[in-house]
Amino acid sequence: MTDTFALRRYGAGDVALLLDTLVDTWADAHAEQSDVADAGFTPDALRRQITGHARRDDFTLITAYADGHLIGYGFRCTPAYWYGKDLLPHITPEDARTTDSLAGICELAVRPSWQGQGIGAHLHQALLDAMRPRWASLLAMPGAPAQQLYQRLGYRYAGPYKSGPQGPVLDLLLLRTNL
Repeated sequence: MTDTFALRRYGAGDVALLLDTLVDTWADAHAEQSDVADAGFTPDALRRQITGHARRDDFTLITAYADGHLIGYGFRCTPAYWYGKDLLPHITPEDARTTDSLAGICELAVRPSWQGQGIGAHLHQALLDAMRPRWASLLAMPGAPAQQLYQRLGYRYAGPYKSGPQGPVLDLLLLRTNL
């Protein structure tokens, strides 16, 4: 393992070549988290999610590489992905209610051997730099270890989110970016 890594930005047209590696990285990052699988989040579900979001021209993917290997990534999704009639009343900051001022971050995943080294924070900042939103939002498992990172980055709890009748209740987190 090296102490350095490089970030790269990709668009929608690049996803097909990277999809298997992205899914493998995600599976590695969540291998020890039984609550993720219990909630219905699986490699196949992630594959469908990435493919669906990559249909949009504004899809943005930031990857981290070390020694030529993908060690982490993050990607954006449209706020409409989770903003709906049930969730919107929980969003109190007025500016965060419009999709013009908000960017959703769908996934940040870092391989376990690289976690705790600031890579997630670098991926997050690169996504914000690429998207330039006034607000960023993401979903997190309640009590997940990643919540500590999100709090350090300045995210605040905005309300509960449930993806469907059988889906788990997740925490919707919001960040005022000051960009």
